[in-house]
Amino acid sequence: PGMLPALRRGARGARRRRTAVLPPPTRRRLATPSFQLGRLNHVALAVPDLAAATATWAALGATVSPPQAMPAHGVTACFVGEQLELLEPLGAESPIAAFLERHPAGGLHHVCHEVSDVAAAARDLERRGFRILAPPALGAHGVPVVFLHPKATHGTLLELQEASGD
Repeated sequence: PGMLPALRRGARGARRRRTAVLPPPTRRRLATPSFQLGRLNHVALAVPDLAAATATWAALGATVSPPQAMPAHGVTACFVGEQLELLEPLGAESPIAAFLERHPAGGLHHVCHEVSDVAAAARDLERRGFRILAPPALGAHGVPVVFLHPKATHGTLLELQEASGD
């Protein structure tokens, strides 16, 4: 009774729930990696207004770093403490601008884990069928980073950052 059967049937006028179609894991993808995933380095939030976001975090008592323009990544970034990164688009072609079109209020953009060698990890992941979005490039901390496509990681954009050794 009620709307549930109509939703399941896809009745006229009823909204159907969209579900992401993820690629099935393959033996190759599930093979043991040649690297060790390290500690969580940071969580990144996309924000439509970096000045407003930093003011909010400062009002909450957080230490906020100065904004840093990163043209190679199309973002302006700053850190709240050490493990929260705020990202604002640097131009209309920024991947953050595209994210904010889908999520106008902003939100969780990616999580970042450390690895000992980003280039080696990227080669291993590509060999095993994971999609790397771009070759390694210098990230906000001045060390190499790569991003894995969210479809390969169950809907979450994953950044791998080379451990700085400190």
